Amino acid sequence: MRTVALAGRVFKEIYRDKAGVTLGIIYPAMLMIVFMLIEGHVPFEIFEPINIMPGITVFSFAFLTMFSASMLSRDREKAFLIRLLTTPLKPGEFILAYSLPYFLIALLQTVVMFITGTLFGAPPSIGYITSLLFLLPTAMICIGIGMILGSLFTESALPAPGTITIVVIAFFSGAFADFRIIGGIIRTIALILPFSHAVDGIRSILAGNPLSEVTNSLYLVIAYALLLYFLGILLFRWRTRSV
Repeated sequence: MRTVALAGRVFKEIYRDKAGVTLGIIYPAMLMIVFMLIEGHVPFEIFEPINIMPGITVFSFAFLTMFSASMLSRDREKAFLIRLLTTPLKPGEFILAYSLPYFLIALLQTVVMFITGTLFGAPPSIGYITSLLFLLPTAMICIGIGMILGSLFTESALPAPGTITIVVIAFFSGAFADFRIIGGIIRTIALILPFSHAVDGIRSILAGNPLSEVTNSLYLVIAYALLLYFLGILLFRWRTRSV
């Protein structure tokens, strides 16, 4: 119940930042529309609705990194978090409470992306539901990174690492370009990070392929999600130990 109560407070703070949250939902959708309109005039396979939709959805989660990092960092610098540290809440419960509202935003982003893609020609299927197996852990990765950044940096210092994170997710997810064509170190880094595996896994599912074909990618994405959450809990505990 304590975790739910704190999550409710975080949700209220998010609701107050309507402009930022709206931008994190609407901007990726508008970007996807632009690319699909380009595909209509200059056909590129990667910009077809069924291909661009997974990439832009994963990219939209990058905004969760900045949202969650800013919230945690702001509270860490204020008396609010100091008061909370006198309660029986454990570091893992703190991180979970700060994360739950952002999962709701991730689901809303996913719904908006899928509706937009469907309106532009992506065939709706049961794959929309199955792809959540990739989307939810990917959102967890981005939120986990946000928890790490929020534990390490002050709110004023967040824009630089936060922007770098968004660029990395956009570039190495393969959302806007096929990194396999580029090859070299770019391809190697993309295959090490989880984002391209998430995008490829979702594309495979939406194309009607069985989940068994992308099981290894799914395991890798889940492993990253658990690892980053664990790191977020450890760093939060370390940074608040002296408070």
